Amino acid sequence: MTHDTRPLAIFIMGPTASGKTALACALSDVFPVGLISVDSALVYRGLDIGSAKPDAATLARYPHELIDIRDAAQPYSAADFAEDAVAAMARVAGQGKVPLLVGGTGLYFRALQRGLSELPEADPAVRERLGAEAVEIGWAAMHARMAAIDPAAGERIRPGDAQRIQRALEVFELTGRPITELQNAPRKRFPWRVLKVALLPANRAVLHERIAVRFDTMLADGFLEEVRGLKARGDLHADLPAIRAVGYRQAWEFLDGQGDAQNFRDRGIYATRQLAKRQITWLRSELDARVFDPDQGDPLPEVRKAVAQFL
Repeated sequence: MTHDTRPLAIFIMGPTASGKTALACALSDVFPVGLISVDSALVYRGLDIGSAKPDAATLARYPHELIDIRDAAQPYSAADFAEDAVAAMARVAGQGKVPLLVGGTGLYFRALQRGLSELPEADPAVRERLGAEAVEIGWAAMHARMAAIDPAAGERIRPGDAQRIQRALEVFELTGRPITELQNAPRKRFPWRVLKVALLPANRAVLHERIAVRFDTMLADGFLEEVRGLKARGDLHADLPAIRAVGYRQAWEFLDGQGDAQNFRDRGIYATRQLAKRQITWLRSELDARVFDPDQGDPLPEVRKAVAQFL
């Protein structure tokens, strides 16, 4: 059996409000790790209260890479994260530490570890022409054209999913290869050996209550004032990834006059619970993760043992 000589990394994963940050900080008190955030909202400057970003005192004591690296007006993709995370992991390793990546954005973890398919960037001219053709002959006919060149995509993509049909046809025109073939192409092996720790609450009701309490705390701490400040900039709008973040979207709509304060609170809590549900579903597919229930006592002692054995 060949010994795995890849360098070590630790992933701390879990749904929102499961205690990931506190666990990561506690581990950094014991082990030589460098913290790297894996969160699609924490990358943005100015999204502090509603994203549950660690406060300035916490970040001073426990510095995290990949927090506050983008302006709220700038998009940030999973591909951007994967590139930035690879560089951050190299910096941490260069300091003689083990990278500890902590967060709840499953797409980012997946993009980093499994890679993203090498698809061409969008071509506005091709896209516009395909859109014009669809207006002429309809998306059902466009779907049939796509299915003829890529039967797997024809089965996978619904005839009414205009965006994905257009993208599949665009990729074929730009590369001469079906999108399914490019998506299934072998990807490079991840150059790190990973210990995955998943905080997975078994009792969803307890997590839901914690989410509600945290949302109310955010409101008391000035979440709406934070979003008012973002709106006052004048260069931000509801379709930006930063403003589509859970909680921020609902606050933005409320400040635009949609619903009353109680409705905003209810929708914000509901959206956060739905996010947690999606995160938990994704975590259950991570079969190589070591699972700990944060509501069954402090997970730190058992996680410390797992990390000590790994290192």
